[in-house]
Amino acid sequence: MKDGVEVAVRALLPTPQGVGVFLGDGTKVIAIFVDHMVAAAITMAAKGVSPPRPLTHDLLVNVLAGLGVRVRAVVINDLKDETFFARLHLVQENELGRHLAEIDARPSDSIVLALRHRCPIVVARHVWDVAEDMTWALEQARDRAEGEAPEDTPPGEGGEAPPEDEP
Repeated sequence: MKDGVEVAVRALLPTPQGVGVFLGDGTKVIAIFVDHMVAAAITMAAKGVSPPRPLTHDLLVNVLAGLGVRVRAVVINDLKDETFFARLHLVQENELGRHLAEIDARPSDSIVLALRHRCPIVVARHVWDVAEDMTWALEQARDRAEGEAPEDTPPGEGGEAPPEDEP
């Protein structure tokens, strides 16, 4: 998509309501909030982990492969009332020719498929321009995580016993 910004998954951070999936291009970061189950699927796909039996997203990947279809790109194409929308750009090439299709999908599911198919995740320019830059939230979360590193944990709070001479 020529009028879009290619992004990558920068981080997944838990929140009280679910998980924030942070997507960025190096200059800006946007966040899409998903449930824990889809976040687990995104994490597994990002790490290249295959479950012993196919999960729902893996089943869809297998069905597409069985039909000779691949995901060419995922496009986050709209933002309405703080809800992102996406389209799967599919291609099927066989002896009958080349067929293209666009399918409406949730961005969270689309991200899993993009990672499994190793295809681009693109945010439409008009969506990118109006979506809030969440770089600050990602940096704040990373700073908090660094501050909670085990070596910074006071004695007695990180699972180790306090020194003997303390009350």
